[in-house]
Amino acid sequence: MIFSIICVLGGLAALAIGGEFLVRGGVGLAQKAGLQPLLIGLVVIGFGTSMPELVTSVEAARAGSPDIAWGNIVGSNIANSLLVLGVAAMVAPIVLSGKGDRRDPMVVLAASVVLLVLAWSGVAHVLIGLALVLLLIAYIVSRYWTDRGTETASEVPEEASGPPPAGWGKPMVQTAVGLAILLVGGRFLVSGAIDLSRAFGMSETLIGLTVVAIGTSLPELVTSAIAAWRGQSGVALGNVLGSNLYNILGIGGATMMMSPVAIPRTMLTLDIPLMVMSAVAIALIAAFAKGIGRVLGGFFTVLYLAYLGALVAMA
Repeated sequence: MIFSIICVLGGLAALAIGGEFLVRGGVGLAQKAGLQPLLIGLVVIGFGTSMPELVTSVEAARAGSPDIAWGNIVGSNIANSLLVLGVAAMVAPIVLSGKGDRRDPMVVLAASVVLLVLAWSGVAHVLIGLALVLLLIAYIVSRYWTDRGTETASEVPEEASGPPPAGWGKPMVQTAVGLAILLVGGRFLVSGAIDLSRAFGMSETLIGLTVVAIGTSLPELVTSAIAAWRGQSGVALGNVLGSNLYNILGIGGATMMMSPVAIPRTMLTLDIPLMVMSAVAIALIAAFAKGIGRVLGGFFTVLYLAYLGALVAMA
């Protein structure tokens, strides 16, 4: 029990440190490569902060616990859309600008609908998992070629508006160190949290939707909050969108390839519909609003807490 608590506390500390390194390195890479900060958040940081979800879901699938894997994927997306984006917006309002801010939410929404259809139909196959992974790769490649060199001065964070770094070395090292610390911290945190939750007799699905999902979403929470505080709205939003996309297409695809069993239908009652509705909300905000303010961020956060309360009540 004491060791589990130490793992949780140590993991939290590592996530805070890793998040700071990752934001600094990611923005440096954005400047050097001439890419929009949102694209760096979507590709580099979104993938990096999704590594805990990837490790946890793949290991759960290999261990014969697909309920934990899919609960982690769906729960993490809900946590990202409501808790992470909500907290980041309360730290500093997230300003939406640029075509990517509107296109990427629609892609995440489409991926969420695909997951809903798969869960509703009960279809599962190795080839479906492979198709999901290939869709993710195709989208990343298309985003890179479409947005390469298209950023404008208004899209660059104030802190990053100076001359680009002298070389690739420093931002690459910062990004790599940040990813490594986040991965290690996430592993320690999830391991300790699972041990503690099982001591209280929680089911695997509930563990995946709550403890594991929140634990593996803490890198996104820390990174997005730090990015928002540093005035890097594109990185904060891109981190959430990128992580959600990686969770469904990348991690979901890998999980189905390794354990081709149907997505638990129990999640069709509340969890998957809430994931889709949160994706719809973000897409609508991106299409018709100028940003996500503190009030809306607070509403998202309260909604997530209500969702957790509902899960506990239904358990």
